[in-house]
Amino acid sequence: MRRGGPSVLGIVLAGGEGKRLMPLTADRAKPAVTFGGTYRLVDFVLSNLVNGDILRVCVLTQYKSHSLDRHITTTWRMSSLLGNYVTPVPAQQRLGPRWYLGSADAILQSLNLVHDERPEYVAVFGADHVYRMDPRQMLAQHIESGVGVTVAGVRVPRSESSAFGVITPGSDGQSVDRFLEKPTDPPGLADDPECVFASMGNYVFTTKTLIEALHRDAEDEDSVHDMGGSILPQLTERGEAALYDFSANHVPGETSRDQGYWRDVGTLDAYYEAHMDLIAERPAFNLYNRQWPIYTHSGQLSPARFNAGGMASESIISAGCLIRGQVTRSVLSPGVVVDPGAVVQGSVLHDNVHVGRGAVVRGAVLDKNVEVPPGATIGVNPQRDAELYTVSEGGVIALGKGQPVP
Repeated sequence: MRRGGPSVLGIVLAGGEGKRLMPLTADRAKPAVTFGGTYRLVDFVLSNLVNGDILRVCVLTQYKSHSLDRHITTTWRMSSLLGNYVTPVPAQQRLGPRWYLGSADAILQSLNLVHDERPEYVAVFGADHVYRMDPRQMLAQHIESGVGVTVAGVRVPRSESSAFGVITPGSDGQSVDRFLEKPTDPPGLADDPECVFASMGNYVFTTKTLIEALHRDAEDEDSVHDMGGSILPQLTERGEAALYDFSANHVPGETSRDQGYWRDVGTLDAYYEAHMDLIAERPAFNLYNRQWPIYTHSGQLSPARFNAGGMASESIISAGCLIRGQVTRSVLSPGVVVDPGAVVQGSVLHDNVHVGRGAVVRGAVLDKNVEVPPGATIGVNPQRDAELYTVSEGGVIALGKGQPVP
């Protein structure tokens, strides 16, 4: 935080495998997956923390972390003169020859970071959600309430509760009565029985409370050593947890459409739908808010170029692209080439994808360096696509990095 404010250390949990997002996570950690053309998923949480003046941030990594580590170290360079930093911290096995057993164990094994900084508060945030949030507003509520932990919650349909940690608020709307990890049939909210508060995976801890809770959890042989599955239920039972309603959060430059926007993009369908949210004339999530920017670094590339009658509509076209075919309702990362006669519709193409002359790509997510040969089709023959590629429950076709196309 700025000089004179409370001291806060940011810890970003970025060590998960991301199995549900395969094949995009076959060769990288989920927070390193490209989103919105030029960003990585981790850029959203880091931008929120930095915009909110939390300028000392440790990113805990584990699985397939090279791409993520490289992105953080080359992009997120803070002022060393002022002592600020964003740094990746790999699993160090400080407590013995074992990897992280869960997100709580990841922080336990990294408590040296907290002891070194000696912050008053620790902001523990997830690394793979798409949203804008000013963490200072959540911190202010936490400090005022005097509780040990504050968890950010967002309303979601009760039918989706099995994918989230679910918070049951007390009668005052702020205390937490129960915290249920991925329940199948939780109670609805008093003012909206068909909705529940889902945990966003963002927590603000009073440092003493966090350290004590982690040590208690480490001594529990039956614990799964997870923040949502272990630490939050533990602190809820002790009456030390409070809810922060994300709908009350406001950032400069927000629109009426994207205020309160939050998406967990942990599945192919959610990842694809979140991209479709970007491209409308009035987008559900506005990437162009200069008052609360999402930061990244996409390299030194020439502007996008359109030749040979190439066209794009309702799309995001990144730098370095060459469009000589037709692109509609799609998001193209840097260096994508679409040859004459090719058609790209409702798709997400990562870096350096090449769509050959006369090829058709519909409703697909193509990871970097995929070569679509001239005349090939993806998203035209469902039976053939299912035999050759990964197809989600919602029908999104996904190809991994460099995957061959017949």
